[in-house]
Amino acid sequence: MDQTQTSTDEDFSSGCRSSSCNITDEGCDALTSVLTSNPSYLTEIILDENLIGDSGVKLISDILKNPDCKLKILKLCFCNITDEGCAALTSALTSNPSHLRELNLTGNTIGDSGVKLISDVLKNPDCKLKILELCECNITDEGCVALSSALTSNPSHLRELNLSVNDVENSGVKLISDVLKNPDCKLEILDMRMCNITAEGCVALSSALRSNSSHLRELHLSANTFGDSGVKRICDGLKNPDCKLEKLKLWKCNITAEGCAALSSAVRSNPSHLRELNLSFNNVVNSGVKLISDVLKNPDCKLEILDLCECNVTTEGCAALSSALTSNPSHLRDL
Repeated sequence: MDQTQTSTDEDFSSGCRSSSCNITDEGCDALTSVLTSNPSYLTEIILDENLIGDSGVKLISDILKNPDCKLKILKLCFCNITDEGCAALTSALTSNPSHLRELNLTGNTIGDSGVKLISDVLKNPDCKLKILELCECNITDEGCVALSSALTSNPSHLRELNLSVNDVENSGVKLISDVLKNPDCKLEILDMRMCNITAEGCVALSSALRSNSSHLRELHLSANTFGDSGVKRICDGLKNPDCKLEKLKLWKCNITAEGCAALSSAVRSNPSHLRELNLSFNNVVNSGVKLISDVLKNPDCKLEILDLCECNVTTEGCAALSSALTSNPSHLRDL
């Protein structure tokens, strides 16, 4: 338990937070022993950055198998877990699938074989998982095949999917995009930062936004080098009057003023939904900022957060921003 935490007794009984505590499988053995005797109160376990490995996960999985277990959140980031640990987890969740709402396995080398095991759980109609974090897990498009198959079988529960820092590439993006087209898909947050996506992958995402854009609220595509051509494809989706996207993060995507022109055109066509736009670490320069500023002048624009960190903007670009905010000062909260 975090010694600095100042929660109520109820919070202490419902959560176990032991991040970066040098815990090994031996500590998991003690933890599971205690929780086996009283499993019904604990709803959250956070063991990030501990060396528990697969043997520790197997012990945690024994808790999940208990029919009295009501665990809703399980975070095991950077815990040296492989597909062997995933096998234990998925076996437990198959036995007792209805309570867990969030699973975070970021920074574990589970690979495609581990994702396939997790996907089998997602196919279960009793699975109610809403948040699945698989950042930096050595996943390729092969893993995306399994995920897309699972989400096609059971599309209505998952709300957030994080596949960032994996080598899924365009083929993986296309598979996930096909899931988004399913009218029963309720995915609201998709994070695919640093996934080697090019403009080709953006075409698939744009097609998904046009066909079934009513649910997706956040799209994170930062650190993919698709450039202006990719942004233009995304903008085709943003122009859809049914698109409800609220957050678009495109930092470090090789975007220039040309991409800003496409963005400004798209937001002018559909200005009322976008709340956050991140263009940091792109060479948008003053001409790009002027185009974004023209959007801000629109009284229907509801943008609240605009991030232009390290975009080669000078006082000339600031003059355009200042003019826009003078014309329409009521919405932007963070610049």
